[in-house]
Amino acid sequence: MSETPWEPPLAGSELEHLLGALNRLRTTFRWKADGLGAAALSARVGASALTIGGLLKHLAWVEDFTFTRKLTGGSPGEPWASADWSTDYPFTSAQHDSPDELYALWDAAVARSTTRLDAALSDGGLDQLVHISGEDGRHASLRRLVCDLVEEYGRHTGHLDLLRESADGLVGEDPPPGWVPTSPARS
Repeated sequence: MSETPWEPPLAGSELEHLLGALNRLRTTFRWKADGLGAAALSARVGASALTIGGLLKHLAWVEDFTFTRKLTGGSPGEPWASADWSTDYPFTSAQHDSPDELYALWDAAVARSTTRLDAALSDGGLDQLVHISGEDGRHASLRRLVCDLVEEYGRHTGHLDLLRESADGLVGEDPPPGWVPTSPARS
């Protein structure tokens, strides 16, 4: 088994590259967020209100929203269904969650998304149309959802780079070979 299973293939299919890019960004994001206590998860840099905990919770929301509401029109479920969305909910409410809750929330959301995406790919591939549509009524493709999620992770992993370096000096583009999350352990 590879010591860097998150690396996309050097020469694969479109699907392998899209999923490889998404997996690499998810893994890099999780590595950059890993192993922190409550103070580091809620620390801010400069005038920005972003925190590592807020990013974990926001991306858990994006994972669930993308592969429920956008994909099928379904509900993303709890904790999102009963949330107070009159505020910047995932970003601001993360300060009330423990580190274990934030890591578990993100890990579980990624696991659900992976299962839902795999099922959708088996059911119709990247070209299939999904529930979400534009103002003109044209529906997006599953390819668009995956590309949007890659873009979302790219943006927020860049934010996380700055927050993590400020927290404890951790820098780097990729997790070290053999890396696995330490808090809490992934199932």
